Amino acid sequence: MHRRYKELRVWQSAITLVLATHEITRTFPLEERFVLTQQMQRAALSIPSNMAEGYGRGSDADLRRFLHIARGSLFELETQALIASELGYLDISLLREPIDKVFAQLAALIRRLS
Repeated sequence: MHRRYKELRVWQSAITLVLATHEITRTFPLEERFVLTQQMQRAALSIPSNMAEGYGRGSDADLRRFLHIARGSLFELETQALIASELGYLDISLLREPIDKVFAQLAALIRRLS
């Protein structure tokens, strides 16, 4: 891959997901600040961060490994969003589309590199 990571649609979509996650979790109850709020923000932040780190490593093998880590963080975020929804803290539809979009883009990139 010769493109810079910031030019990738999947990285850009992941950044949008980070921003959406931060915006949504700001409305969570204060007692969740150091638990669910922080966990969701960290999981979201980890997605584009791992993509960038994988690109920075310079090999396709490392990139694939870090893309898989990013995908794991995406599943973690999705699980936490479902829990937050069950607790009544968010409408899951607010994150469903951006999560699904990043998942599809990540899956396509991983397939392309395999």
